[in-house]
Amino acid sequence: MDSMEKIFGKTAQMTVLKNLIENQNEPTYLSGIAEATGLSHSSVSRVITPLVESGVILEKPLGKQIRTFQLNMESEAAKLIVEFYNKINQILD
Repeated sequence: MDSMEKIFGKTAQMTVLKNLIENQNEPTYLSGIAEATGLSHSSVSRVITPLVESGVILEKPLGKQIRTFQLNMESEAAKLIVEFYNKINQILD
């Protein structure tokens, strides 16, 4: 169990967010997140929506049906989340 799970528990949304934080410089697809996290495609799709709506995650269309996702480092909320993630890992690991 990692430090974020110790505090917040293991939820699908936290798992997706952690994956995007750890790969913040790499845009990815729903299927890539699903494969990396072990979550189903539909679970990733469901939990990423509020992250996109809040502006923490950027969604970019790539063609008509494909979308890419990446942490939005222009967002103050995303910056604070990454800072918290890094600090909590330093303290609890």
